[in-house]
This record gives sequence, structure tokens and C-alpha cells, in this order.
Amino acid sequence: MPESNKSVVQHKRRYFIKKRFIIPTIVLILLIAFRLYLPTLVKNRVNKVLADIPGYYGQVDDIDIALLRGAYVVNGMQLNKGTSESNIPFLNFPKSDISIQWKSLFHGKLVSEVILDNPELIYIFEEQNKKIGIAKANDWKKALSALVPLDINNFEVHNGKLSFVQFSAKPRVELQIGQLELTADNLRIVVEKERILPSPIQATGISTGNGKVFLEGNMNLAKKISEMDLSFSIENADVTAFNDFSNHNAKLNFEKGNISVFSEVEIANGNLLGYLKPILTDSKLIGEDENYSENLWEGFVGFFKFALKNQDTDTVATKASIAGNLNNLEIGVWPTVFNLFKNAWIQAFKEQPPLEINYDEVLKNPNLTRKERRELEKKKREAEKEKRKKQQQVKKG
Repeated sequence: MPESNKSVVQHKRRYFIKKRFIIPTIVLILLIAFRLYLPTLVKNRVNKVLADIPGYYGQVDDIDIALLRGAYVVNGMQLNKGTSESNIPFLNFPKSDISIQWKSLFHGKLVSEVILDNPELIYIFEEQNKKIGIAKANDWKKALSALVPLDINNFEVHNGKLSFVQFSAKPRVELQIGQLELTADNLRIVVEKERILPSPIQATGISTGNGKVFLEGNMNLAKKISEMDLSFSIENADVTAFNDFSNHNAKLNFEKGNISVFSEVEIANGNLLGYLKPILTDSKLIGEDENYSENLWEGFVGFFKFALKNQDTDTVATKASIAGNLNNLEIGVWPTVFNLFKNAWIQAFKEQPPLEINYDEVLKNPNLTRKERRELEKKKREAEKEKRKKQQQVKKG
């Protein structure tokens, strides 16, 4: 072979050898560059979606991506109600771990699990700025899809904090559940598809007044209006910690005592049924003076105060019913549910309890004032009259 041809062949060989290494190297560099830029890309997309939620302003500090684990971690996510200039904290998620739930792949489902560490969420009782837009369900779905592209099947909260704040009250009312541990599983019904309520949920925490919080039940979030059967309790909370709330809503201030709250709720076919039962033990009110009996018989507040002041018992309880239709999707399911509970909670302090008073026993109390005794006798006559009226109605059919 002539020398010139050999030279050409060698040149081509060296060229192809270089090409064989150069192209993979370029591809590798591009992949590394894309991997390095990916967290910033995702962060910018998430921030844009959060900024577009009407009436809210939010952002994330940083996003870490773990491709091998099929996960990413959102650090420092905040969402405030209002604008960047004037806002009220709504949620603060220091660390959110979002990943593929690998075990669900064995059941033929590609879903995710979300684990929140030290999250804080504030529910504001009233709208703070009527000019601020209202976020619709689609806005929240869009934001959730940007954060979690896959359907969530397992959801966990560790050391969370949930606050309910009423800014218009003076002083401001704030109720909290801290040290919240929550687990909700099988939310996308990957397994146990034959069950009516296939998604178990359980939560524990510490309430305002250092009460023990417990929630358990089962749900079906796949329905258009979620169905569930839940039981909830707060046990042995210091009732004086609720004074701002009870004073604002029912003009009650406690000097001492404990409060427990028990509730069960069921949602089926768009209808909510349940009850809320507060129980007070060893309680004493502040300000039991001469003006005390002026409003003694104003609904349940009057009876409530009287029972705490005069009865030979250390326990006072009532039971408020909760019922409502959730099919009005324009209002929103969860705001409706929350308002039903809020109204029942206030009702439990304000309205006549579903129990009969034994006036003869109460009148034996030697501590009654003359005015209180007259009021009791009057109420006894009214109760007897009402009882006879009901009996006559029953006889008439």
C-alpha cells in the first residue's frame, strides 16, 4: 500500500477513535450539566406555580434531587395569605420528602409517598383582605401537581403543628395542635380495593392546654366527595388555656379546670353526620359576682355557669350534633366541614344542652340566692308545661 494511502487510513482511524470518545464525553458533560441545573429548573417551576395561586404568595428555598432513590426533597417551602408586601403565614414546610413508593409497583401502580418533617399550617377563621382573590380547587390541584407529579398513596407528618387563628377577636384567639404525628396510607387504593373505606388514617398530638389528641378512622378519597368514618378526641386539656376562645364566643372565663372533647363523624353520599361532646371537670369560673345571675338563664351559657357554680358535681357535659350537606361544590367541601365543626363547638358552649334538669334536686341546694331560687321555680314550671304539651301532641298522633 502506498505511503499516502496508509497515512489517510491512519488519519481516519485516529479520527474515529477520537469521535468514539468525544461524543460520549459530550453527552456525559451535558447530562452532568442537566443534573446540576435540574434542581434550579424544578425550583423555578414550583415557585412560579406558588406565585400564581390567587390570594397567596409562596416560594421554596431549595430542592435536592436523588435520582437513584426516585425522590426529591423540597426545603423551606412557605406559603402566605396575601402578597409579597403584606401577608399572613399560612403554611411553612421546612422539609418535604417526595418519592416513588416502590412497593406499589408490585401491585401495578406508580404512585408516590410524601413525608413532611416539622410542618406548620395556620387556618385563619376569617378573611383578612376582601380584595385578595380566592384560590379555587383547580389552583390547588395545579400547585400540588407541580410539587408531586404522581398521585400520593402514603402521607406522613412528623412533629407537625396545626393552628387555628381568629385575628378579629380581641385578644386574638389561637388554638393549636402540636407534636403532630400523622399517617394516612393506601390513599389511591392500591390494595384492599374491595373495602368501602380502604384508606386508614391515624394521628396523635398535644393540644392547647396540653391535652392529648387522638384521631383514627378510615377514608375513601377516590370519591368525588370524600367518604370517611372518623373518631377524634382531646383529653384532659387545661380549660384556662381556652379562655380567649370561650370568652370571645360565649363570655366564659375559667379560673381552673380540665376539658375533654370527643367527636365522631361520618361522611357518606355527600352528607355529614356526627357529634361533638365537650366535658368539663373540676372547673370554676372567674367573675362570679352580684351581676352573675342577671344573665343566668340566657340559653346554655346560663345553665353552664349555674351548674359550675352550684351543682354538687365536678363534671359538666353537653353534646352538639353536626350535620350538613357537602354537595355544594361552589362553597368547597373542606371549608364546609370545618365551619360545621366550628359552629358545633361554639354551639356546645352556647345552646341548651340535650338533657333534662332535675329542678327538685337543684332547689335543695342551700347555696341558692332568693333570686336564683325564683328563676329556678319559673324554669321548672316552664319545663313542666312544655313536657305536658309534648305529651298531648303524642296522644293526638
